[in-house]
This record gives sequence, structure tokens and C-alpha cells, in this order.
Amino acid sequence: MGDILKDLYEIVEKRKAEKEEGSYTAYLIDQGLDKILKKLGEETAETIIAAKNFEAVSNEDLDPYAEKKALENEVGDLLYHLVVMLDILDISIDDIEDVLRERMNKTRNLKEGRVADKNT
Repeated sequence: MGDILKDLYEIVEKRKAEKEEGSYTAYLIDQGLDKILKKLGEETAETIIAAKNFEAVSNEDLDPYAEKKALENEVGDLLYHLVVMLDILDISIDDIEDVLRERMNKTRNLKEGRVADKNT
């Protein structure tokens, strides 16, 4: 998947440089980080809802194919907006890959969770 994200990042870079009229990417970049973060938040929420719907397929009268496609589309939207955010902040896909590689090489790094007070 790294190649497709790198390709997408390059397209975002091109749209940013050329400010292509009618380009949604150019529009987002022109609107700035706040707009991009708003869209990222929306897509995150939509991905969560789609994942819950997909999980519920076996329990309800939902079309598994349609729910799977809906989830795939929402994840695609989420990744797209994430790449736009990374680009505007000058964080490359390679930078993220480095972080993930470093984490993959760690072992026994389970973080101990704090006990939450369920009354608050």
C-alpha cells in the first residue's frame, strides 16, 4: 500500500504546486489546515460508523457486500484526507514509513493502561 500512498502524495504535491482549477485537492489546500482537519474528523467519524455497520451485518438485515464497500470507500476517503494533511505539514510518506518500521522492530512494548474511573 506504500506505493499507492506515495503516488497519492505526489498527486497532492502537484495539485498544490499547479493550483489546478476545479481540483478538490487544490481547494482543500487553499482553504488551509483547519478545513483539512475538519474533513479528516468527518471522515474518521464516517469510517467508524461504516466499521460498526459492517460488524453488524451478521446481526441485522444489512447487505454484507454493500457494507464492506461502504467501509472500503470511507477508509479511502480517510487515507486521502490524511495524505493531504501530511503534505500541507511537509511530512512525507517516507517519514511515516520510518516510524512504522521502527515500531515493527520493537518487541514487548505493550503500554500499561491506567484504570479509568467509570463514574466520571
